[in-house]
Amino acid sequence: MSSFLELKKSNYSILVRIAGALLIVSCFFFITGCNKNLDRDRPLQAEEKRKRNIKEGRGASIGNVLGKMKGTNYEFSTSNPLWRASLDTLDFLPLSTVDYSGGVIITDWYTDNSSNKESIKISLRFLSNDVRSESLKITVHKRTCLTNQNCKTTILSDTKIKEELYSTILRKAALLEKESKKKKKN
Repeated sequence: MSSFLELKKSNYSILVRIAGALLIVSCFFFITGCNKNLDRDRPLQAEEKRKRNIKEGRGASIGNVLGKMKGTNYEFSTSNPLWRASLDTLDFLPLSTVDYSGGVIITDWYTDNSSNKESIKISLRFLSNDVRSESLKITVHKRTCLTNQNCKTTILSDTKIKEELYSTILRKAALLEKESKKKKKN
């Protein structure tokens, strides 16, 4: 009886080894069979890929995905007088965020030479493309630091800086808009 059990155990271990070997061999053939055509016919350069995709009719264009867009008016930052006037006005400040699609301009902290303990940061948010005071929201932040670690930041609501920015930006935007209308007439 013991020899029968030993024979059964040895047959079992042989079956396990054969199954493991078959699993390894089948995985090998599966993996090598999958990448059979990957390296062949693959263009190395972007231009070659583009030409091949066009030839084979693959890829998507914006017109195919979104349908034909007739009468769409795209307005870019160079054609928006309020945006251009704002950038011209703030050109002396270091800018940290300029996002036309989001309608935001944010300056970095700025300190003039008179005070190293106080700095300002200006945020402009564009609410519309019209040249009006309601189209622009200006926020002025003031940071006062006693030491490098001890700073206090406040929002200045009615300041001379804010008033001057509004008037300068709106004046420049009105002039830019007037110039563009003259160019369109000619």
